Amino acid sequence: MDSVNSTKSSLVCHDPHSYGHFDVWHHRHRNLMQSPTSLFFMQVSLITIVSQLVDACLKPMGQSSLVSQIIGGLLVGPSMMGHQKLLAKFFFPQKGVLVLDTLAYFSLVFFFFLWSLKMDVPTLLKTEKRPIIIGLSIFVFTSSIPIGLAFTFKRFLSMDRSLSRSLPFIALSQSLTVFISIAVLLTDMKLLNSDIGRTTISAAMSADIIGFGLTVFMFVALQSNGNPLIMVFSILSIIALFIVIIFVMRPIILWTVKSSGGESVNELCLICVILSVLLSALLSELVGQHFVMGPIILGLAVPEGPPLGTTLVGKMETVCLAFLYPVYLAITGLNTDIFKIDMKSLWIVTVIVVLSFFIKIGAVMLPGYFYKISMKECLVIGFIINGRGVAELSLYTIWLRSKLMSQQEFSLMVISILLINIILAPLIRCFYDPSKQYQTGRRCTIQQTRRDSELRVMFCIHNIENMPTILNLLEASYASRESMVAVIALVLVELIGRARPILVAHQPHDKLHSMACDSNHIDNALRQYSQQNHGYASVQSFTSVSTFNTMHDDICRIALDGRANILILPFHKRWEIDGRIDATNRSTHTMNIKVLERAPCSVGILVDRGILRGSSSLLTARSIFYVSVLFIGGADDVEALAYSSRMARHEFVNVTVVRFLQFGEENSKDRKHDSDLIDEYRYYNAGNRRFEIMDEVVKDGIEMSTCIKRLIDYFDLVMVGKEHTECAMLQGHDQWSECPELGVIGDMLASQDFVTKASVLVVQQQRLRGRFLKHTFNSGPNQRDQLVHDVPMDEISSSQCTISMDKF
Repeated sequence: MDSVNSTKSSLVCHDPHSYGHFDVWHHRHRNLMQSPTSLFFMQVSLITIVSQLVDACLKPMGQSSLVSQIIGGLLVGPSMMGHQKLLAKFFFPQKGVLVLDTLAYFSLVFFFFLWSLKMDVPTLLKTEKRPIIIGLSIFVFTSSIPIGLAFTFKRFLSMDRSLSRSLPFIALSQSLTVFISIAVLLTDMKLLNSDIGRTTISAAMSADIIGFGLTVFMFVALQSNGNPLIMVFSILSIIALFIVIIFVMRPIILWTVKSSGGESVNELCLICVILSVLLSALLSELVGQHFVMGPIILGLAVPEGPPLGTTLVGKMETVCLAFLYPVYLAITGLNTDIFKIDMKSLWIVTVIVVLSFFIKIGAVMLPGYFYKISMKECLVIGFIINGRGVAELSLYTIWLRSKLMSQQEFSLMVISILLINIILAPLIRCFYDPSKQYQTGRRCTIQQTRRDSELRVMFCIHNIENMPTILNLLEASYASRESMVAVIALVLVELIGRARPILVAHQPHDKLHSMACDSNHIDNALRQYSQQNHGYASVQSFTSVSTFNTMHDDICRIALDGRANILILPFHKRWEIDGRIDATNRSTHTMNIKVLERAPCSVGILVDRGILRGSSSLLTARSIFYVSVLFIGGADDVEALAYSSRMARHEFVNVTVVRFLQFGEENSKDRKHDSDLIDEYRYYNAGNRRFEIMDEVVKDGIEMSTCIKRLIDYFDLVMVGKEHTECAMLQGHDQWSECPELGVIGDMLASQDFVTKASVLVVQQQRLRGRFLKHTFNSGPNQRDQLVHDVPMDEISSSQCTISMDKF
């Protein structure tokens, strides 16, 4: 293993016959690891197995994959298992390490290309002033104080010659805030889509531009050895590299995309991109820069998003991040030897690193004070900014190969990166819980609103197929002079091919985001709904481009800022015209569950079977829209009842409330309470023939299911609460539940075995700090307090979400 860690030049001889085939049957007396292929497969398998085992142990603790992979390398490296010379010689002889190093560098090229490809350059250029100031503050303070302290230590403290030479570089590296490292950390912690995540990523982008320029200049200075002429030619060659990549390689790639039709990317285009990545790495080496510089520039030059960026990330990300990236991190651990560290060097480097850690936090707090960012948020942003990753590791590897630092300093910096990332995860989670920002003490439900107040409905839209049923539901919500409807439409687009999530607030005459599926059709449908309601309905559109893991943050934030009374989500299953399930989206399923747990208002999950019935739109056909409410009891059923009561005011909507009564429980307290509430809604709709309440007395769940099957096909839409009061007719149904987020009855109605053409809306009333809202007698439809204030739609602008959205 010493051969792995040595920075001295070594001569390695390879036997050409060693590349032949070895097996246990024909070469019993030979070491099978003498075969380079056998040795390589064994090394990669060992690294992968150990790293995955460590990751399985640390992931429940919230640690990132970077920590697991480095620890995996340390375990098999000279710090642990490789400290035994016999094991080191068997598993990692010097000739085998050369092959691993080649694979590691290859992985580094595509890792940096993919992450730079994900960077949204146009959005970066439109970054607000606040993140830019934070980024500049971070760079100025961390590049001045630690470097000054390093030179002070060099002058007044005795230390190793190697440490004295590398200490200014170590201090300088602390000033770097690499966007890629921050993005990976936020992705691992699922904070990329949070308010703080957006602010941090913008600040990191700003600081990274300066850091990238500083790194390039440092390479030029090292290559020139103080010769001004060489420095000038080096700078000119870098400019030439930019010109070749931007004005030669980029047009060729775009031409191949255009020649493929523009909608998809063919194999020729993929081959062209891969060759361009390798060629850009080669050109970087030829001009005296590190080989990752060319792929980074190329990644920034290639358009992110569909079709090219999305396809490239989809095809290359799995191999790079699941295989090549872990191998590079593990090899970094292999090059780390904690036994080479002496205590004096340890405390000197520790002082520099710890001081830089707190300086970065202070550098965030200083501009944060002037921009009125809370100290707690500044602290969390400071923690995230201190994140380290593969970019810093690659920089230290370069310095190790260039003999700017010895293995002692390299090991110290790798251990510092490891320890900082270990403590960051619990610190960030301790000080910041993104779900708490949606907790509210204000009641945002349909039940709690006055009959003459504005109904604020938020819809999440995945594609154009959601629109027919959504439009019918909107029209049925009845926009009128007495009670207008404010629609908040959020188009959800999966984040593929870019690193930074986007939340766009559209102006009234803007088109939806170009990445949204069928955006023009969705936009036209919403505008038609608004126009045909003669000013009584207003529409505000948003587009969220994010990963499904964090998309619930955008949904809950818009619902909170928009003061929505109900938030309606599409179900994760889609039906074909013959009644079979066409597709199931597990990511949408998980997202819906997260929204139900965190939503600041009532939530409805829409099981859309409109394609089966083929019913025409209420907006145009003016046909009767039949709605049924299955009422068993409980706050969720009351919310569904309140919504249907509003629908009954529409002249083309017929509402039937089917109340199921448990046989033999006539005198129960819950039943009397529900009866009083039902009587209020009956009184409120007195004289309205379009609102009908019918009672069904059942003995058990079988009778109730039979009754529902008998009635359901008379309706276009069936509404039911998610949870109900406990009763005998529900017992046993939860044992067969496939989708618990729909509740017992909702799951039965959404089942493929339940043959019906009716769409289903499963309603969950707002949970106030995790509990049901108390629905008392005096909270009925005719005596409610004005608890939800009317807010004009033009007040819901990006100014309310200055951190959480970009305004296009």
